[in-house]
Amino acid sequence: MRAPLQFVLDFFTGGDPVVPASLVPSAAPAPAPAQSPSAPPTADSAEAPPLRVLPAPETTEPAGFTHPNANRHALLHGITVSYVFERARRRSIGFLVGNEGLVVRAPSWVTLREVDAAVQEKGAWIVAKLQQFKQRQTEQFQQAIEWTHGAQVPFLGGTVQLCVLERGTPQAAAADVQRLPVSVPPGASATQVREVAEAWLKKQARTLFEQRLQHFAPLLGVRWSKLSLSSANTRWGSARSDGHIRLNWRLIHLPVSQIDYVVVHELAHLREMNHSPRFWETVGEVMPDYAQRRKALKQAPMGLAQD
Repeated sequence: MRAPLQFVLDFFTGGDPVVPASLVPSAAPAPAPAQSPSAPPTADSAEAPPLRVLPAPETTEPAGFTHPNANRHALLHGITVSYVFERARRRSIGFLVGNEGLVVRAPSWVTLREVDAAVQEKGAWIVAKLQQFKQRQTEQFQQAIEWTHGAQVPFLGGTVQLCVLERGTPQAAAADVQRLPVSVPPGASATQVREVAEAWLKKQARTLFEQRLQHFAPLLGVRWSKLSLSSANTRWGSARSDGHIRLNWRLIHLPVSQIDYVVVHELAHLREMNHSPRFWETVGEVMPDYAQRRKALKQAPMGLAQD
């Protein structure tokens, strides 16, 4: 049987506990009552006040690697690379890969066709270097968190305090502190603490993502069949035509407004498996300010999106 279509959002993934209300920012939209993923939209959930639809962007959503000042694009080994192209006083075409992305410089006498051909020829090297920088940023972000008792961990746009306790030790009440509880064996290493902490974060992510999917799916008139957590290196999420949604669990570090944008983006693909103007109109039906949310997501620390 032919595999279901899949479309990904590239930008830069049994009794799960419910996210405590105290940990969710008050500005976050209240989730609608939970319903089965396969249940049809209800009349109540489908009713919403008229929303102003923003015009669709002139270009499609770039996938892969995007320089913030990009003015040119290339498809390299199946990955879209949006880069900065500049004219410079030099003898040949130059390539520079840095934290922000790719910069290509060429002398004035080189045609754009020749530049494009050179970029394609260096495609494997460019993609490899961009991936190395992304991985390095991820590692730097992870190392910035000291996985010890009292450390601050990014969570829903704010932070939670890591509370490390040896198993069997009673936990003291701390009503005024938002905490990430970690129970580990005596003498546990920082790596063990991190693994347990990330397991807690993934549980919170699954619970919240399911709530947001259940909230927005009826508004878009679509049905999702399955949610999987992803740890993709370059993707916030993906959607398949059979209703299977994958979301990067590291989204739990970001504000709910940005999480909602990714959720709506992927659900909209269940109606439009592309980035056509109709797709953006679909997104705008339930999220008129999606352009602002999309911009904020692109400006999020790169380490938060990578694994």
